[in-house]
Order: sequence, then structure tokens, then C-alpha cells
Amino acid sequence: MRRTVLIDAPSNLGLRPPAPGTVPGCYKLAGALREQGLLRRLGALEGGVVVPPRYDLGDWKEGDGDFNAAALAAYTGRLATRIEGHVGSGDFPVVLGGDCSILLGAVLALRRLGRYGVAYLDGHGDFRHPGNAALSGPVGAAAGEGLAQITGRGQADLTDLDGLRPYVRDEDVCVLGIRDVDEDQEELTGLGISHAPVGEIRRRGPETVARDVLTHFQHSPLDGFWIHLDADVLDPSVMPAVDSPDPGGLLTGELRALLAPLAASPRCAGINVTIYDPDRDPEGTGAALLADLLESVFAQP
Repeated sequence: MRRTVLIDAPSNLGLRPPAPGTVPGCYKLAGALREQGLLRRLGALEGGVVVPPRYDLGDWKEGDGDFNAAALAAYTGRLATRIEGHVGSGDFPVVLGGDCSILLGAVLALRRLGRYGVAYLDGHGDFRHPGNAALSGPVGAAAGEGLAQITGRGQADLTDLDGLRPYVRDEDVCVLGIRDVDEDQEELTGLGISHAPVGEIRRRGPETVARDVLTHFQHSPLDGFWIHLDADVLDPSVMPAVDSPDPGGLLTGELRALLAPLAASPRCAGINVTIYDPDRDPEGTGAALLADLLESVFAQP
């Protein structure tokens, strides 16, 4: 049986400030979930913390590319080394963010080890890149460019670390839970990147969609796959404590039904959890929800 290992990656380097002079509070996600007893509830081993650099926009301005890029690149390499060691040893990492840019560390680790897919559970396509700036706006916040960056689109100091671009091939990604009105869908379709918005998941059933994802991955010569879970895949009626609480998301039971078959697959190499912001959740209900969800699908028997 694989050992579950809990790793903190409390980086907020990829998000814009929520207000002038403040920093994104998602770096507190890991601490909030640990307060829920997640280490014990998962039956996990302690994987420690990969401490991020200081959040500092400096004199960055629009048009300069991604802010915090040098810090992000350094952090991605260190996080990748931590995750690579555990996956290479047969462990199952549960990585607590942080913002979506921590996914770069996971996919770089997996790219060093072989060819892996990604089940990208997110309320947004996160596909902003220099090639679609006319539609999506200029790049800047890496957390809004996650899917583009892991598939090799964007500045080389983030997308080509170790000379391994792309970390994940287009055909090895399945995007799940984006809003039905997400503007990235047309481009994803044209590129052949598999995606299922909320309406499709409800129409077909989350269990069926999850099984189809597993079949899709089975048809590629993959060494396994990783799960990226952004808390904003949930509807703000149940998870308002995110930076972009757009309506029309999945409900908790739907997300659990989608995650469970993926988590049960022996080819699932690990998961990262991102974007939940305890600063927006003084009662801690979002932390309790996420801890319950993770325990229900990833706890060691």
C-alpha cells in the first residue's frame, strides 16, 4: 500500500493582491486544513513545508510578463524536488497550497520521472497566454495561466524549467468543472484539450465523467496522472472563500462523486489543493468542507 504524505506548499506568488498593500490569503490554506486534523484524518506521513519566497511585486507593471517570475521559478524547482522524491519512492503526495501556480512544481516533478497526465478540476480554464492576449488580457498572474503554462505556453523561465517543456501534453489533460460560460472552451476545443464544464458533468453524471477520464488516460502511454483541485470548482453557495467566486459551480456531493473514482485509481500519483482563502472565511467552514472531502476520498483505510 502506498504511503500518503502531506506536504505544505503555502505559496501565493501567482495571485494578484486582493487590495492595495495586501497579499493573497491563500497561503494560509495549509495551516487551516491542518487545524482540521487533516494529517491524522488522512492517516498521512508528515512531508513538511516547502517555504516560498517573499511575495513582492517590486516595480512590476503590466507588460512585464508574470510578476514574481524569478521567485516562482526558484520555488517550482524546490517543490518539484520534494514531490519527485516522494513519487519516485512510491508515496502519494497530498500537496496543500497556495495558489494554482504550485501545480508547476508537481508537473515538473512528474515530467522528470516520465509522462504523466493531469485531471484539472477548476472553475476556470486558466488558459491565458501570450497567444490569446487579445481575448484574455495580458499575462501577469501565473495562477490564471496554470493550464497554459503546464502545456508549454508562456514565458520560458516558467514553462521550460530543466528544458522539459511541455510538462504535460495537450492530449494528456482533462479539464473538469469549468463554468459553462468559460471563455477558454473554444480554444481548448480547437487544440483538442479535453474538457467537461459543469453542465455536461451534471447531464452525464460525475461518476460517468470520471470513468471517461480514466479511460482517456488509459489510452495514452502514461506513467500515471495527477489531480489539480482548485476550491473554486465548487459553487460559491458552498465555497465562497476564493478569489473568484463565480456562480454555476459544482456542489459538494458532485465534486466528491467526480473525485472518488479518480482517487481510487492506482495510476493516480497525487493531488494538490489550491485557492481556498481563510482570510475570506472567518468561521472556517470552507476548511472543514475541504478536510471532510479529502478524508472521504483519500484517507488510508
